[in-house]
Amino acid sequence: MSEIIKNRYEFTILFDVENGNPNGDPDAANMPRVDPETGYGLVTDVCIKRKIRNYVEDVMEDATGYGIYIKDGVPLNVSDRRAYDAVLGEGKKLEKKDPEIDAKLRDFMCANFYDVRTFGAVMTTFVKDKLNCGQVRGPVQIGFARSIDPIVRQDVAITRVTVTTEADYAKKDTEMGRKQIIPYALYRADGFISANLARKVTHFTEDDLELLFRAIINMFENDHSAARGKMAVRKLIIFKHDSELGNAPSHRTLDLVSVRRRDGVNIARSFGDYEVTVNEAACPEGVTISCRE
Repeated sequence: MSEIIKNRYEFTILFDVENGNPNGDPDAANMPRVDPETGYGLVTDVCIKRKIRNYVEDVMEDATGYGIYIKDGVPLNVSDRRAYDAVLGEGKKLEKKDPEIDAKLRDFMCANFYDVRTFGAVMTTFVKDKLNCGQVRGPVQIGFARSIDPIVRQDVAITRVTVTTEADYAKKDTEMGRKQIIPYALYRADGFISANLARKVTHFTEDDLELLFRAIINMFENDHSAARGKMAVRKLIIFKHDSELGNAPSHRTLDLVSVRRRDGVNIARSFGDYEVTVNEAACPEGVTISCRE
C-alpha cells in the first residue's frame, strides 16, 4: 500500500450531455433534474459517486482492498457480516467486551472497500447493534453538479415496430414510447478531499487518490446507454494544498474557475461553445493547480 495522503485538495469537474438524460428525477416522471426556481439542471452527488464506483469495480474487479460496498445485487448486511466474521471469527455473535471492537470493524471495512475508504458510509448493521463505527466520514465529498446555463427539458415521442402482446398485434402494428432528454448542457461539480480525515479515519492513500482521479475522468466511458445519450468529462481541475489542513478556504480556490458561453453564442450545443478559464495569478500561496482532460 502507498502512503496515506498528506495534502488537502479541492477539484472541479466539468462534464456535458448531448441528447440524453444525465440524471432522471423519479418524482417528475424521470425528467432531467432541474432547479425549479432558476431552470438550471442538477445531477446529484449520489449519481456521480455511482459512476465512480462502477468504474473502480470494472477496473479493479474486486481485487483485495478494492471491493465496493454500495453494490448492485449485494445486500449491505452481507458485506457487514464479512467484517464480523473477520474480526470476531466466522459465525460468532457480537460481544461488546473488546473496547477496540469499533475501531477493528471500521478499519476492516475501510481496508477492504474502496468506496468506504473514499466516501465513507452509513453501515446500518453496525448502527442497529449500537456500535460507534456504523457511520464513517469519508475524506472525499462531491456536491451536486449544476449546469452552466438553464436547461431545456424535452419529452420526445418515439415508436417501435413491434408490440408487447399477441392481442395488441391484432389491433396495431407499432407502439408509442417516450424519452426525456436535454439537447445539450455543460455541468460543473465541485469536490473536496480531506487529508485530515484520511489520516484519522479511513487511511485513504496516494494510490486511492490517483484511482479516484482516473475514475472521474473515465466515469462515463463504460456507462453509455440509450437513455443517457452522449456524456463525457471535459476537464478535471485539481487544487493541491501543501499542507494537511489547507492553505486557503475552499471557496478561494474553486472561485478561480470560471465557465462562460463564448461571445456570440446564444444557444450552446457543444463544449466548444464555452470558455473555461482558471485565474492562476490569484491562486493562494501554497496551492498548486493541475488540469486533466
